[in-house]
Amino acid sequence: MTATFQHVVTIIGGGAAGMTVASLLRKARPDLDIALIEPSDHHFYQPAWTLVGGGAYDVAKTKRPMKDFIPSGVHWIQQRVTAIDPDQRLVTLEDGRTVNYGWLVVAAGIQINWEQIDGLVASLGANGVTSNYRYDLAPYTWECAKGLRNGQRALFTQPQMPIKCAGAPQKAMYLTADHLRKQGVQADIRFAPPGPSMFGIPFYAKALDKVVADYGITPMFGHELIKVDGGAQKATFRVSDDQGSREVEESFDMLHVVPPQSAPDFLRNGPLVDSAGWVEVDRETLQHTRYPHIFALGDCSNTPNSKTAAAVRGQAPIAAHNVLAAVEDRADMTRYDGYASCPLTTSHERVMLAEFGYDGKIMPSFPADPRKPRRFYWWIKQSFLPWLYWRMLKGNLGPDWHRTRSFPESLPTAIRP
Repeated sequence: MTATFQHVVTIIGGGAAGMTVASLLRKARPDLDIALIEPSDHHFYQPAWTLVGGGAYDVAKTKRPMKDFIPSGVHWIQQRVTAIDPDQRLVTLEDGRTVNYGWLVVAAGIQINWEQIDGLVASLGANGVTSNYRYDLAPYTWECAKGLRNGQRALFTQPQMPIKCAGAPQKAMYLTADHLRKQGVQADIRFAPPGPSMFGIPFYAKALDKVVADYGITPMFGHELIKVDGGAQKATFRVSDDQGSREVEESFDMLHVVPPQSAPDFLRNGPLVDSAGWVEVDRETLQHTRYPHIFALGDCSNTPNSKTAAAVRGQAPIAAHNVLAAVEDRADMTRYDGYASCPLTTSHERVMLAEFGYDGKIMPSFPADPRKPRRFYWWIKQSFLPWLYWRMLKGNLGPDWHRTRSFPESLPTAIRP
């Protein structure tokens, strides 16, 4: 088959991962033939949607034209991908055209599977059913939070991992709880994750237990949302515990839903993924384990780290360097240490800056104990990180101070939201 397009390096995805790698490659090798496949007209700074849902950020500032970030000289193919043939080195586009690549970078992001929760799609945006995982719904989260009254119930859900920004489900909850406390409103706030703890890394989970207790939030561990009836304001959960599995129904006045997530269908149905459906790569070099002409990074890959913009910040220079090493037939590949960050907005003034790497290593950027929410970290989350993100897309990565540090096992004193 004769391909419609032929490029030395083809990048699938113009999100944080794909755009940053395109910019880094272009800076390192201005003569390199690069194509970027991305269907969207706009790029979104999604990490700020949690702040939008807490009334602390303007949603309009999270949206910018995609064309403003495509590096000069990079060929933008504004199409969706439907298939990848790694043996023929061929990408098939939605309109039937094909792209032949020398090397492929897969940065297709994550797929939000709203339809997997029965009744959710029809319920969103009304009757208190909302989600910060959509641009148009994040402002509604704030409206729902402001509308809560004494004795009303707010449910915050979390699906099975992995998901985009594992801390986002509880960030929405803390900002809601903080607002209600300041207004003197005593609502019934509950958190329903399918797992057994507040966070996947015990070092931070123990500190978050204290935050939850301080707000009087009720954890409902082992609960997975499976159905929503918005009109009746009822949510059905599959509960798994020592007694087995069963379904329970909970009423709500506000329901913040984080839907199940996966790699995009064209990847899940193709040859690049592992048994769990994520693109299979070496977790350090980001090179595919079976197809050496393919690299992957960001949310669609199976690297065992949190799927965050901070992880992309750590992965992008590794991927760009290693792609160039492969193109130029060099052996000097660099390695990713699994670094990711989750700025947990525990209130409107403080953030617990959770930073970690592979195997749960604690890797904060600052020497202070990261389990203590601080005002300075709120400024980082609200002001510095958005500024840094837009620069990152253009290949300006900014400082990187993270490193493995040790702290006492005992929690710091005076942990408060």
